[in-house]
Amino acid sequence: MTRRRTIITAAILAGTLGLTACGTNREEGEGEGGGTTAGACDTSKGTLIIGMVAPLSGGLSALGLGMRNSAQLAVDQANEACKVPGYALAFQPEDDQANPQIASQAATKLASDENIVGVVGTLNSSTSQTVQPILNQEGIVQVSPANTGPALTMGENFATAPERPFDNYFRVSTTDLVQGPFAANYLVEKSGKKAIAVIDDGKTYGANLAEQFAQQATKKGAQIVAREKVGERDTDFSGVITTIRALNPDAVYYGGEYPVAGPLSAQLAAAGLNIPLMGGDGIVDSTYVSLGGRPGDLATSVGAPAESLPSAKQFLDDYAAQNYTEEYSTYGALTYDATNVVIEAVAKVLANGDYSADKRAEIVAAVADTNLQGASGEIAFDEFGDTTNKVLTVYEVKGDSFAPVEGSTGAFEG
Repeated sequence: MTRRRTIITAAILAGTLGLTACGTNREEGEGEGGGTTAGACDTSKGTLIIGMVAPLSGGLSALGLGMRNSAQLAVDQANEACKVPGYALAFQPEDDQANPQIASQAATKLASDENIVGVVGTLNSSTSQTVQPILNQEGIVQVSPANTGPALTMGENFATAPERPFDNYFRVSTTDLVQGPFAANYLVEKSGKKAIAVIDDGKTYGANLAEQFAQQATKKGAQIVAREKVGERDTDFSGVITTIRALNPDAVYYGGEYPVAGPLSAQLAAAGLNIPLMGGDGIVDSTYVSLGGRPGDLATSVGAPAESLPSAKQFLDDYAAQNYTEEYSTYGALTYDATNVVIEAVAKVLANGDYSADKRAEIVAAVADTNLQGASGEIAFDEFGDTTNKVLTVYEVKGDSFAPVEGSTGAFEG
């Protein structure tokens, strides 16, 4: 055990020992004079660890830090409720900086610890591609609150011959097979856009999302006047803008994330293209506006706005009570749910037995059987490990952030 792990374990055990009596995983301890008092949770069997891989620094940290805090909240509450008999839970977030190579290193670090019972994450589909096989090799369950790339659950031939590549992988967010067409229906049918330039960043998430959008927009009668690519670290988009301006689009659809999308929107306007930019869940954060996103720009995101869901009220209240520096952001409620999926599975498997790494297969099976009410709604998984909840929402930039478009929450219908 490393010094850092020892410190983490000690801190969690100390915090757990100070809790008031709750649940059934409690011990009666001797008080002064030989009497008994309500003791802390029984953690005599040790500490188990839930890991996370997410961007905790870098351009996408606004999303990753909200994920980290939401997972921490779920773990803290599980400890307060003595959720896993005999054990304390620790939370170990690892920073992937939205970089697949760094994500691989983070996953390897987590997978080397036999006390890891599950991993929450990743944010990016491209990072998950490197994390999946590492965790799968050790039989560790992975539950993502944010990945939307269809190949992660249905293989590279998802459109024609879907086949699940890793049975330890699940996600509580719906996929680009739903999100891209959902966005196209709105932009073409509701917003009336008929000449659309499609741009993406070439990464797994952005390219897949743009492709699904373009296919559906074409089906709905729109013309895709351009298909262009930019780099995820590009800052000057004058070349692409010059190309599409000559084609007179009435909207731009961007597959990628807010570090590029915000400046791209600003540069479109500066070049005289006062047309909306629309993207997916990767741009739904107030940072998009601070980077140049404009009022009237649009985006879709997975699920319904947490603020609109009665099921999310307790999560929102509890998150606010913790006074985290960062907002829960786009994936907060989904991350809270993903973490609780892992916790519930671990509690179920260890209800009448001790943990060993051999129990990981049972934890995976328990996650597959998930059927619970989460902050984001009902949570269950299909045969591919995908969520059965296909709800999405359209957002529009108003003021300094995104706001849901009234009446835009729903499931995709072809």
